[in-house]
Amino acid sequence: MMHLTATRARPALAFAGLALLGSAAMAAAAQITVPMWPVPATLQSLVVLLIGALGGPALGAAALIAYVVEGAMGLPVFAGGAAGPAALMGPTAGYLLGFILSAWLAGFTPRSGLLRQGATLLGAHLAMFIPGVLWLATVTGLEKALMAGFVLFIPGTLVKTALALATLRAVRRG
Repeated sequence: MMHLTATRARPALAFAGLALLGSAAMAAAAQITVPMWPVPATLQSLVVLLIGALGGPALGAAALIAYVVEGAMGLPVFAGGAAGPAALMGPTAGYLLGFILSAWLAGFTPRSGLLRQGATLLGAHLAMFIPGVLWLATVTGLEKALMAGFVLFIPGTLVKTALALATLRAVRRG
């Protein structure tokens, strides 16, 4: 009986360990920042796509939930070292929630088919902007939120989605 329990615990521990590793990758990506207001440009969305696409929807969402919880608890994991409940009420709060959605959606990236993979990753990436822009609109108004929180990020979104696709294909090939 003891052996059976230990055997069941291993996958749960591995899942938790991978989720924490994903949250650590997010924290590192958050510190690679191009300061902009009200939303900084970071490498986070690239990491979100990779966590979801490589780990699947459950692990992707779990890693990003862990990341948000860590930041809410005061660990300086958000962009620029921000942390605490105030960060979850600031202009970027919607994007933090959007990361969870995006990682979950990226987890459904098919194993083959360049166009299907690219479309899934792009859709997952764009989904992050829905809660992000909606929340930001409460701070800046919808027109400014669309410009400062979405339109300015279109080139980077396309580049990071392409990088995620290339990385995913390289990892799955190897």
